[in-house]
Amino acid sequence: MRKHRVTALSLALGLGLALAGPANALDAQHRPHPAGCALTTPGSDYRHVIYLQFDNVHLTRDNPNVPSDLEQMPHLLSFLQGNGTLSGDHHTPLIAHTGNDILTSLTGLYGDRHGQAVSNSYRYYKPDGTTNPAGSFAYWTDGVADASVPTPADGAPTMVGPDGKNAPAPWAAYTKAGCDFGAVSAANTILENTTVDINKVFGASSPEAAEAKSDPARAQADFVGIGVHCAQHSAVCAKGATSPDQLPDEPGGYQGYQALFGAKAVDPVIAGAAAVNSTAGKPITDPKGNPGFPGFDAMTADNSLGYVAQMQEAGIPVTYAYISDAHDQHGATSGAWGPGEAGYVQQLKSYDDAFATFFQRLDRDGITPENTLFVVTADENDHFVGGAPSPAGCDGVTVPCTYRQIGEVNANARGLLATQQGVTTPFQVHSDSAPNFYLNGQPGADDPATRAFERAWSKVTAANPISGKTDTISQYLADQAEMKILHMVTGDPLRTPTFTSFADPDYYVTAAGGDCSKPCVYLGPAFAWNHGDFASDIDTTWVGLAGPGVKHLGRTDTVWSDHTDLRPTMLALLGLHDPYVSDGRVLTEYLTRDALPHGLAGSLRPYERLAAAYKQLDAGVGTFAAATLRAATTGITSDTPGDAAYHAATDRLTALGTQRDRLAQRIARLLDAAAFHHGRLSADQADDLTRQAEHLIHQAQQLN
Repeated sequence: MRKHRVTALSLALGLGLALAGPANALDAQHRPHPAGCALTTPGSDYRHVIYLQFDNVHLTRDNPNVPSDLEQMPHLLSFLQGNGTLSGDHHTPLIAHTGNDILTSLTGLYGDRHGQAVSNSYRYYKPDGTTNPAGSFAYWTDGVADASVPTPADGAPTMVGPDGKNAPAPWAAYTKAGCDFGAVSAANTILENTTVDINKVFGASSPEAAEAKSDPARAQADFVGIGVHCAQHSAVCAKGATSPDQLPDEPGGYQGYQALFGAKAVDPVIAGAAAVNSTAGKPITDPKGNPGFPGFDAMTADNSLGYVAQMQEAGIPVTYAYISDAHDQHGATSGAWGPGEAGYVQQLKSYDDAFATFFQRLDRDGITPENTLFVVTADENDHFVGGAPSPAGCDGVTVPCTYRQIGEVNANARGLLATQQGVTTPFQVHSDSAPNFYLNGQPGADDPATRAFERAWSKVTAANPISGKTDTISQYLADQAEMKILHMVTGDPLRTPTFTSFADPDYYVTAAGGDCSKPCVYLGPAFAWNHGDFASDIDTTWVGLAGPGVKHLGRTDTVWSDHTDLRPTMLALLGLHDPYVSDGRVLTEYLTRDALPHGLAGSLRPYERLAAAYKQLDAGVGTFAAATLRAATTGITSDTPGDAAYHAATDRLTALGTQRDRLAQRIARLLDAAAFHHGRLSADQADDLTRQAEHLIHQAQQLN
């Protein structure tokens, strides 16, 4: 443990920054709890929780000469390394997209248990065997978010659990403990649109719905993106115009709770004004000047952190916020920057400035790592698609980089299949670098039409306009047996794809015209950062933790973790628990012994051994999943008499997947009991289950 605690205030002073913000600071260790909010364990006493999740902000370098995103945000990087632990061995689920990644982080559940394994949109089958698209981003209790039809043919919730009901909401553990929960663009905890969400929350005949029809831009600023889920008897929420916070499927019930939906309801309560100010002191408005939510792309660091600080100062002790990426051109222009381009560097500088002001302001408020749990992460990493920078050796900071070629390689699967393989089977695709294919009629995995289509797609090639090489577009294939292993099969069978392809990460696969009279392969300069795929530069990301009970390890990559682990780690520190068993584990290696629940402190070494094996067995990008994905690809691409090789491979994978699920569920229950229910895990029990997990992993590896 470090001898001297590094606070945000001392960092600010050390970097020569002027202090700003409210002057009503209280001593950090004596700041009172918000009335009724209990976030206390024997080894730690929390007053605040600040959770921040970036969109595609990187810890590691994309160009070895150009400092990484976090290196160009030294105030954030120094804060995390100086006050806690920063891990670069953190991972995403599959597919690695914003929707799935953030929802997995919020719930501690993989996509098969929260419903959005395929995101940021997906398709669902209709009675006629064709499919319609639906959005992953919809309010938590919404149905299938397809605004193109009055009533979608699929009646499942967007956030569908394995039982077909709504997945549990992440704010309920906090509000039931008496803590208001502030949501700043955190996926699906707030209204995401002015169509289906408005109707769901306010009603189709409400004044809010009327505004959404007459002035959609104003309605977005008023009702989308910002919210507060209120504890019962909340003094903060009593000041505003609340609406019922309905969670009809919430385990244990959720009656009598209220919420503030939208900036129109939230801003006057937390700021006493029509608009909240950004960290730069500017009113947050949309492009038309309407006060309130500026749009998701405009939730840059200054805007998101401005809302977080204002909520915390208003007495909302728990805030979860989304911060948009720094590598895209937000605002009047559009497009993407490559590493070290001047606009990218400038945008990262503005992010760093926002964090400098944010931390100074929190210090003045008495909100510090002495009494606050800070968790900061990114939804996923992503893969840069572009040519070599110019000049050679540019570092971006002193010598700006430029790129002659930049942009993902778009590939029209429909045209390429028809022209290269003669395949014209009707289908649709969820466009992505990990495209999900939906064949019309919803044929089975072993249907001859499915098998012929999969083999054909595995052979499709493209001339890469950046490298000049001919690439096989698909790198891995997952049929429904393998998608189940990867946690991609949800409680709604109508949204299960026929199969998923994990493409070369340079490629973004679509389904446009049925020939290549227009080029089927071309650069798309509006986007240059691909994700979703099964690739280490996409699936490996980072997480930082700071606060009471968090060890001061600085940068460490010694513990393999993924997004499911964030929720149980936070709840264990805060003395809370969920009404379900998480897919994650408590990251005890990052926590001081006195902050651990009794069951963990008494069986720490067995817990950590078993938890490490469990992650490699169950995680979507763990060792077991990586091995089965390779084996599935070999089986799917095979072409033997009677399709014998495919059937044999699928049978083996299905059997292994069943064994994996059974063992993983058993381990998860024991880990949960030790963390949250005073259970004790013996060394013999942990060793036996670890051996079983390692044996299953070895069996999966032997398939290749």
